[in-house]
Amino acid sequence: MTRGRPGGVRHNRDADWDAWPVADYLAENYRELHPVDIGVIRHHSAFYRRFAPGSLARSLEFGAGPNLYPLMLAAAASRQIDALEPSSANVDYLRDQLARGPDDSWDAFHALCRRLDPALPGTPAEALARVRIVPGDADDVLAGSYDLASMNFVAESVTEDFTEAAALCAAFVRSVRPGGHLVASFMERMPTYRIGTGPAWPACPMDADVLRSVFAPLTDSLRIDRVAKDRTLPEYGDTGVLLLTARRPEGA
Repeated sequence: MTRGRPGGVRHNRDADWDAWPVADYLAENYRELHPVDIGVIRHHSAFYRRFAPGSLARSLEFGAGPNLYPLMLAAAASRQIDALEPSSANVDYLRDQLARGPDDSWDAFHALCRRLDPALPGTPAEALARVRIVPGDADDVLAGSYDLASMNFVAESVTEDFTEAAALCAAFVRSVRPGGHLVASFMERMPTYRIGTGPAWPACPMDADVLRSVFAPLTDSLRIDRVAKDRTLPEYGDTGVLLLTARRPEGA
């Protein structure tokens, strides 16, 4: 259950993320391959193809949720992938998927990932074999611990407070070593949203100009691309998806 804050602005701590509706979220978003997934996977695959297979010692998925395809994509380049996740509901799902093998619905995602990056391990289970689940949040990440960090649909969809969303983005940048690499996706201008018939979850609408204002002072080689709004998904109020790549500066 969410609860209001004085002034009506809800923060990350005001939502019960342990009660995240995993089954409804997967049913609405990831039981089939949607056009927006294809766009994100194409973008991220091109990013990962920059790296020789196994050339990155450690990668981080910053707020993994129950979405498995970013973890699969990282397996082409990374020898270890840490899936940082604060929600006990999402952690339970990730543990189940690693223990007994991914649901069949992830096969189409893996097939596209591997077609775009043949260095990816041959099955979804083999790709996820490099994943280590790390229950925790941004405060638990030691700065400079990773060669690469990925974040997908996190900072803009967990708080209504722009300052808090920007702080999460900054923690994401700090998680990689100086010179480390960053890849991310954001729902564009998404307001507070619902999954299924459940409660409203906090969100902070962000556009490309906002992302530049947050990331440009913290990164080098910043690039922001866009995927058009996906009309096959439920109406969450977003206007599309923004895709980001950058590096943490060498001297930072």
